[in-house]
Amino acid sequence: MIKLTSFSFLLTLACAAGDCQAAGGIVVIGNSNVANLDTATLQRIYTGKAIQVDGVSVTAVNSTSGSALRIRFLQSYLNEDDDKYVAYWIKRRYAGLGAPPRELSSSNAIINYVKVTPGAIGYIDEGEIEPGLNILIKP
Repeated sequence: MIKLTSFSFLLTLACAAGDCQAAGGIVVIGNSNVANLDTATLQRIYTGKAIQVDGVSVTAVNSTSGSALRIRFLQSYLNEDDDKYVAYWIKRRYAGLGAPPRELSSSNAIINYVKVTPGAIGYIDEGEIEPGLNILIKP
């Protein structure tokens, strides 16, 4: 409880300082071989219930657990908080139903991974869009 409270306090301070965009400021990006997808399919991918989109094998990547970007993504697209999402994946892994999406430490790492990995899907802040990115879902 103390850890979560401390994190919430730090997140509030970061947002007050202007380092936080609105929850709608999350953009889902994909490798060039991934077509547009809807929110329902995105939810299925990030919960391990879908591994293909239009015949293309997909691999989701997450920001690190507890990061402001990941918290906003989970709230915006999965209607979930980070603790419940981690618990969900612990149960799935224990039951032999897969592993959670790989975690990358920065938006630049997510962008680079998605660009070079066929089928990769990730998310970034809307303000970090670069020319040439394959935007799958934009707020």
